[in-house]
Amino acid sequence: MVVVGLDGSDSSWRAAAYAVGLARRQRALLVVLHVLPVHVVAGLAGVSWMAGDCDRVAAARLSERMAEGLGCMAEARSLRWEFTVLPPGAAVAGITEVATARRADTVVVGASVRLLHRLGGAVGARLVTAGRWPVVVVP
Repeated sequence: MVVVGLDGSDSSWRAAAYAVGLARRQRALLVVLHVLPVHVVAGLAGVSWMAGDCDRVAAARLSERMAEGLGCMAEARSLRWEFTVLPPGAAVAGITEVATARRADTVVVGASVRLLHRLGGAVGARLVTAGRWPVVVVP
């Protein structure tokens, strides 16, 4: 099984494309994970329910876009895949939990482009440190 994190960024879409090819060649299940973001400001303002609804709609759009992309690829039409939305939280914790529980063979993520991730530790680097599965970080 190949697990890939998808947040809608360009690097995460490149990671998804890489993971599709990897899963197709290995005839493995592809598990696409989307971790809902945490909205601290919205929570403090008491409108976190609005942000949560918007995030769920965005996650549904990501799933639809993924399905459309796979439908356009003749080689990927037979690919077994699933899209899972995880509750708000840290991406590393969510990916680690699913990859461990589902006994993933490989985890694929896009390179972090945010400054805070580069300073505080990128998702890919923290997954590598977990050391439970091979991690591919796609630029």
